[in-house]
Amino acid sequence: MSTLAYDGGAMLGRQLRRIRNNPGLLILTQTMPITMLLFFGYVFGSALAMPGEQYRSFLVPGLLVATAANGIMTGMFQAAQDTHRGVMDRLRTLPMSRAAVPLGQAVADLVVTAAGTVPFLLVGLAVGWRIEGSTLEAAGAVGLLLLFRFATTWIGIFLGLLTRNEEAAGQLGGATFVLPLLSNAYIPTDGLPGWLRTVAEWNPISAVTTALRDLFGNAPVPDGAAWPVAHPVAGSLAWCAVLIAVFAPLAVRRYGRGER
Repeated sequence: MSTLAYDGGAMLGRQLRRIRNNPGLLILTQTMPITMLLFFGYVFGSALAMPGEQYRSFLVPGLLVATAANGIMTGMFQAAQDTHRGVMDRLRTLPMSRAAVPLGQAVADLVVTAAGTVPFLLVGLAVGWRIEGSTLEAAGAVGLLLLFRFATTWIGIFLGLLTRNEEAAGQLGGATFVLPLLSNAYIPTDGLPGWLRTVAEWNPISAVTTALRDLFGNAPVPDGAAWPVAHPVAGSLAWCAVLIAVFAPLAVRRYGRGER
């Protein structure tokens, strides 16, 4: 365990230096959610039945979770890039824990996400979003959000190690943009057709989004929803546990196997 912690810390430092040396990508990934908040909040807010400010309060938790789900895309691209350029092969020759490399990438992504959440929340406050729940509940919402990002990053790392190609990872990562659209991140699901509502409510994004809205006090838990949405905190924790339990071992095993 101490070896994993030491090696993981070294890989965490490597990933953070890598991010620091690519400021353009960092700025883009941090400003895109803010741009989407302003665009969706004012354009969609004027088109929906909800008053604009109320829709923006509804939207902020959804965009937070949609951004967290992008851990699939970023994790996949970084892992595929390192694999394609031979970095992973060089790291395998070093006497370190096999879990340290993917773990360092996942934790570094979590640190950057936590830092990027702060300006997004400040912009949300500026456009009318408010924390209506308690401080403890708000802290729990942020913790749940970061846990979900950590879980989705492991999915991306595994897929990146599997594809082994930057271009393929970029194309596949772009497809993840559909996932928030099939959820309640942007609109309520109660107006959707029955089968589509079922799909949307069993989407992990819907459970986490509902949990954040409930903990922040922005919207009540909807009636008659599927179990993960009807019990959003428990559903979110269950989804995160399943994703980490499945994809973290798969990513570590795939990294250890290399090209075999």
